[in-house]
Amino acid sequence: MRLCRIKTPAGPRIAYYEERGILPLEEAARHEGQNPGWAQGSCILEYLPGGPHYELARELSGSTAPRLQGVEILVPVSNPKKIFLLAGNYADHIKEGGGMAVERAETFPYVFMKPPSTTLNDPGKPVIIPSVSPGAIDWELELGVVIGKKAKYVKEAEALSHVAGYTIINDISNRKFHPNPGRKKREKDGFFDWLHGKWFDNFCPMGPCVADTGAIPDPQNLRLELKLNGETRQGSNTSKMIFSVAQLIEFISTMVTLEPGDIISTGTPSGVGNTTGTYLKPGDQMQGAIERIGTLTTLMAAEGGK
Repeated sequence: MRLCRIKTPAGPRIAYYEERGILPLEEAARHEGQNPGWAQGSCILEYLPGGPHYELARELSGSTAPRLQGVEILVPVSNPKKIFLLAGNYADHIKEGGGMAVERAETFPYVFMKPPSTTLNDPGKPVIIPSVSPGAIDWELELGVVIGKKAKYVKEAEALSHVAGYTIINDISNRKFHPNPGRKKREKDGFFDWLHGKWFDNFCPMGPCVADTGAIPDPQNLRLELKLNGETRQGSNTSKMIFSVAQLIEFISTMVTLEPGDIISTGTPSGVGNTTGTYLKPGDQMQGAIERIGTLTTLMAAEGGK
């Protein structure tokens, strides 16, 4: 089952997501002769594994009610408390950047964060290229993990039981952000330039839906592909992660309590623009697809419309 959040005159609602069209849960309930009250919520976690309405939503997922076209889709998780992202979780991405990939047993996951309230961006909504540093904006297609159940000190073997579902994230990055060009150089400048380039406004498009764990029992065997203006730039499989989804949950939960709705974005494979000096410009369009989930469309626009 795949669910999305949509914009309606009555406010955000949850809907079944399919390429042939969108079906609001409340319309499916009416079509099947049910009272739609249970289906009028706006929090997607209520309808995913662990949520109070999951079984009802799953039972109606095969409804034959008419699908809708032209519906505005919103980020599937509207207000996650935390978004964790992985740096260097695919060996081929590390190598294309000039680094050397090491064996899993010899290292640990590199985790950073993006502020949810300002970086999250709806599918199809333009990402604004910051005028302060517009020349090296890049893409990173990633599998997003939606936490459904509180997790602290979770072991790898039980980690996936804390997952509600999976989504798509495009980790937009500013590769050459250098605040205060006339600065006095410090040892950690390069790292913080990289980090600051990650959390500009709109730099975390997410969606278009969440596929529940019933649809994706194994997150380590999913094809990924990103196209820029119709040309394939990234193509890989989640089997190539250095640290699996379960291992990431175990690692992060040793430090931070994972809460329902938290997002873990699991890193990107090779094929980013920085490798070839190909950067995003106003008018560009990306299609980031992950098997069994769907396609996340990301548009680029100049700040101020210029």
